[in-house]
Amino acid sequence: MTLTAERTVDSSARGPALRATQADDQVVVLDHAEWNDYERLLEIRGESATPRLTFIDGVLELMTPSWSHETDKKTLARLIETWAFAMDVALSGAGSWTIKSTLAKRGAEPDECYLLEPINDEPSRPDIAIEVVRSSGVLNKLEVYRALEVPEVWFWKDGRLDFYGLDGDQYQSLERSRKLPSLDPALIESCMTAPTQTEAIQQLRRSLKAAR
Repeated sequence: MTLTAERTVDSSARGPALRATQADDQVVVLDHAEWNDYERLLEIRGESATPRLTFIDGVLELMTPSWSHETDKKTLARLIETWAFAMDVALSGAGSWTIKSTLAKRGAEPDECYLLEPINDEPSRPDIAIEVVRSSGVLNKLEVYRALEVPEVWFWKDGRLDFYGLDGDQYQSLERSRKLPSLDPALIESCMTAPTQTEAIQQLRRSLKAAR
């Protein structure tokens, strides 16, 4: 490999290109990387779920999520899937699917991603990619997903669920998901504050039942 620099992002990092990050996620950034370096690391990692790899403009990020990161991701996924089942929405989960484009030389692995059913043939990208943000990192994830032409990207950060939809070749901030317009973000945000995943699911079920 031809990697020439390595940066470990930690809570003491500061600066315009390297912002502060919470110490619980371990993020390593490799500068001057080549596309072949990214593909080789994917091959070496194999079926392991970590580290999650992101590549854009010669920068390769390796992120090992913390327990808190994974707990947030799983709670959010369970809420979305419970909501979809209760609302009779045909939704197919694809986890941390590796989405990449050799032509654009971009690659990403969301925390969770979903496709609306029915799914025809083998898709090249999800309809929705979800990122749990517990470390700021150095990469513009929206720019990565823009090149990969992912229609929607959701970010869970600081107790808030934010939506971005692809209009042409740029993302626009959305009040609600276009793919799942009846999903109330305030309801999901409220359920995410529950002390356990079980209580979060129970709270969501009660709310949906009361709304009928």
